[in-house]
Amino acid sequence: MRFHIIFALLVSVTLSSLCIAQPTPEDLKRFKAYPDLVKDKVLNENVKINWLDAKGANFWYEEKQPDGKVKYYKVEPTSGKRLELDKKPESKEAAIENGGKTFFDNDSKKEIAEDAFGVQNEFFIKNSNVWYRNKKDKTERPLTFDGSYGAPYSDDIWVSFDKQKLIAYRVFPGSEHDLQIVESTPNGEMYPKLFSKVYRKPGDEVDTKQFVAFDFSRKENPLEPVHVDDSLFPRQWKMQVMLWAVDSSELLVRYNQRGHQVYRYLGINPATGWARVLFEKKSDTFVDYWKKDFYSVNGPTREMIVMSEQSGWNHLYLVDLVEGKVKNAITQGEWVVRDVSWVDWPNRTAYIYVMGCREGEDPYNKHLARVKLDGSDFQLLTEAKAYHSVTWSPDNQYFIDRYSTPDLFPTYELRAKDGTKILDIVKADGSALQATGWKPPEPFVAKGRDGKTDIYGVIWKPTNFDPNKKYPVIDSIYSGPFDFFAPKWFESFQMQQQLAELGFIVIRCDGMGTNWRSKAFHDVCWKNLKDGGLPDHIAWIKAAAEKEPAMDLTRVGIFGASAGGQNAVSALLWHNDFYKAAMAGSGTYDNRLDKVAWTEQWMGWPVDKSYYENSNTEHADLLKGRLALIVGEMDDNVDPSTTIQFANALVKAGKNFDLIVVPGGNHYCPESEFGRLKRAEFFVRHFYGMELLSND
Repeated sequence: MRFHIIFALLVSVTLSSLCIAQPTPEDLKRFKAYPDLVKDKVLNENVKINWLDAKGANFWYEEKQPDGKVKYYKVEPTSGKRLELDKKPESKEAAIENGGKTFFDNDSKKEIAEDAFGVQNEFFIKNSNVWYRNKKDKTERPLTFDGSYGAPYSDDIWVSFDKQKLIAYRVFPGSEHDLQIVESTPNGEMYPKLFSKVYRKPGDEVDTKQFVAFDFSRKENPLEPVHVDDSLFPRQWKMQVMLWAVDSSELLVRYNQRGHQVYRYLGINPATGWARVLFEKKSDTFVDYWKKDFYSVNGPTREMIVMSEQSGWNHLYLVDLVEGKVKNAITQGEWVVRDVSWVDWPNRTAYIYVMGCREGEDPYNKHLARVKLDGSDFQLLTEAKAYHSVTWSPDNQYFIDRYSTPDLFPTYELRAKDGTKILDIVKADGSALQATGWKPPEPFVAKGRDGKTDIYGVIWKPTNFDPNKKYPVIDSIYSGPFDFFAPKWFESFQMQQQLAELGFIVIRCDGMGTNWRSKAFHDVCWKNLKDGGLPDHIAWIKAAAEKEPAMDLTRVGIFGASAGGQNAVSALLWHNDFYKAAMAGSGTYDNRLDKVAWTEQWMGWPVDKSYYENSNTEHADLLKGRLALIVGEMDDNVDPSTTIQFANALVKAGKNFDLIVVPGGNHYCPESEFGRLKRAEFFVRHFYGMELLSND
């Protein structure tokens, strides 16, 4: 879509005479050209690493040259020798296995078992029940009789290693709540179409499972079902089968209770139908199952590694599966385990990603480390103060370390598994990007609402920034509790910088309620999504303005999409003494209308008054300042009716606002070219009093 550009001054006093920055036609040209201006300007930003053999003896990579040509290099990890190749190697990339025999991919799901007399049988689902077929004489008979069309048995049948035991489950379906949206302008068609999908919302019934076991080693009634006692897994949110114990004594499952305050690892005994707790996570707020659900089981030693925040920080624990007790903490301290790269069970060592364990460094920087399973010999394997991503060789003896920061171009190194650097592979060249005038965002740290907790973020300024002028401040917010969002690695294009080119100082920070700090830091979001970390954002922006006087705190705007849309609207409802304008897209303005999985994780179950208290829609009468809403009519992530219902509440409250409905637009339409242009127009109009676009 093309727009004719005009700049009509709507105020009688020129902004420049007040030492206030104002957008120029050149700024708008740079804004529109910015995505293409910075695209592909960094050489070797994403280097392709390919291992030549399964033993990790050699790998090759390609390196783009300034003249556009590509060179190919072969590297021998043991010596660090590098050889330039005449052409691209033809061998296929070796499969990369993240090491260790963890018994994840065991053979426990074979649908073949032997009864007490050694006769092989096949198991399958027929007429909603579990059936078996004698492979010798081909006779068939049902094993269960209670399955029905409305509550069938799943074909997810688990047979033990000794082929003597079987566990299956019956599924009781939850409510069929559908999302129905109308596509007004289907491609090439005149008439609208109705689109529908299952979309459960908070409070809806979810699927539950009822387990049944068979022990074919019994001499009497070997095909008689044993109903599993469910007293340890009531009010199910989800039951997930993990694997059989190596001795076939029990099936390991994970149980997440509705409301996400109890999470258990259980062992189900097929002979008795009894279940026991192997490890339990409990919280008065929530157990984060979105990002902290790692486990690794070692069959021969009957041990399991799990993640837990029981200490107030996310760490790893070693569990004795025989006793059902924690043997020891593998990691501990006021820092977090971000993820597990792989577990070397034979050498009893875990290779893990960690955050915040090195003083004097951004706590969101991710590092690779190793630690013995008894908690000893913890060692960082990456060095640079940066965000690290690792690719292991197929034999797990070497790894490629790619690291960067928002202002540090990506660097690739070859290291041995003990962290010893063998070779500098390549460093990205950003000179062509810098020649465009590109500047990285500036990191900034300030205390949050409590005056004690450090809040981390970044600041984007216009390329032609003049410290003697005043600039409106725009808060780019997304406070979804599942992660952190201020950039920590290099990206050549960032939408915030594009907006800054029109004469704004744009910020992004991670306030309380977001992830990967302490459990207490994260818990601020519980039943409190309207908070969005906004008190921390305000404190952080005020502190930044003390350092940078060009930030005009009389003109502060905010924008965000999805959960960020809710955050942006919340700013104009509960913090409108500070924020003056907001652009919100695809927002979850009332969590009662959003996805059950997302909302109940942070808002809890059952649906209570906190849902009302956090609803933007229920508090539409509090709105002050300028607001624009943008939504795609085909958003199947957040129900578009959430936006329309909020708009309706604003109309009833007599509030002035803009509503933009994008025909055919999906959940991500606020970040489309059209969406970013409308956002720029909105903020230029309300903070500069200038018309940015016209159809003339």
